[in-house]
Amino acid sequence: MRDTRESRLLLVLLIAIAFALITVDIRGGEDSPVDGARHAAATVFGPIEDGVSAAVNPVGNAVAAIRDSGERHDRLARLEQENAALKAKLGSDDRNRSRLKQLDKVLKVAGAGQYGIKGAQVIAIGAAQGFSWTITIDVGVNDGIQRDMTVLNGDGLVGRVTTVGPNTATVLLANDPDFTVGTRMEAGDELGFASGQGDRPLRVELLNGKAEVKKGDRLVTFGSQADKPFVPGVPVGVVSRVDPSGGNLTRTLYVTPYVGFSKLDIVGVVVQAPAKDPRDTVLPDKPEPTPTPTVTVTVTPGAEDPADGQNQPQADGQDQPQADGQDQPQADGENQPQADGQDPPPADGRNQYEQDVYEQEQ
Repeated sequence: MRDTRESRLLLVLLIAIAFALITVDIRGGEDSPVDGARHAAATVFGPIEDGVSAAVNPVGNAVAAIRDSGERHDRLARLEQENAALKAKLGSDDRNRSRLKQLDKVLKVAGAGQYGIKGAQVIAIGAAQGFSWTITIDVGVNDGIQRDMTVLNGDGLVGRVTTVGPNTATVLLANDPDFTVGTRMEAGDELGFASGQGDRPLRVELLNGKAEVKKGDRLVTFGSQADKPFVPGVPVGVVSRVDPSGGNLTRTLYVTPYVGFSKLDIVGVVVQAPAKDPRDTVLPDKPEPTPTPTVTVTVTPGAEDPADGQNQPQADGQDQPQADGQDQPQADGENQPQADGQDPPPADGRNQYEQDVYEQEQ
């Protein structure tokens, strides 16, 4: 249709009629005069609308799914990030609790030995220093750390400081083959020198080849001159094996260290030695011994001891062979106590003749 004056008038007329019908329908309410026409139109055009909707809905659903998939992906990514953050927090909390526990043990050891310590964390192990058993800690000259200071943790001797930088230091571990420390036996004065053997027990040479040592005995550091590199009284380990002396001037022991060198985290560097040797006070408490069960045997009163040839209880009236010539009581009425004035049986195992002589003497 061309845009002419007549077509524009027709369009205006149709719009006016439409507004008039809408106004009449709204004012009429349920009794609207156009209600019948509306129902007729719904009957005619309803199936057409359903068909068009059925054809168009899959496309609309697909578009909506594509639009919502982006939102779901963003929500899933956000949830995954929150989950990872929670796991990291939980892991951090567990690690912090472990470190607090280790630090608490270090402080208890320092308090028991009256050591002045500087707490440190292990930040590297081994690889940066070659094939030796060493660790790197996060304290150095700026923290008052010097070469040849004793390093310990909550279990015992860790090692000694060998190299110091401004903010880090290298520690030679006690199980390194180049490590040697003077030791003293618990509750005694037997001295020796402990050397590292890698992942094997420490090897200790006692100066006294005849020293009385047994498995389970414990050792502490003896200390060094001017307390460098070792302060006294730091727990070293427990004797796990003792070699026979064999008449040698020294005696060899093998000691399981208290410290687990493969799982070090929090340590303490002794920056101030104790005023006096703590001796054995830093050693951990010994475990309570496991009680050994005992069996008590109760003898029934009147029962005879089967030893020394004494009589056993008899069955069926049978005679038991006797020792020392003693008579066995007889069955079937023989040698039984007599009645009606007859003489009683001899006492104390004597025969009749001996009994008569005994009565005459009386």
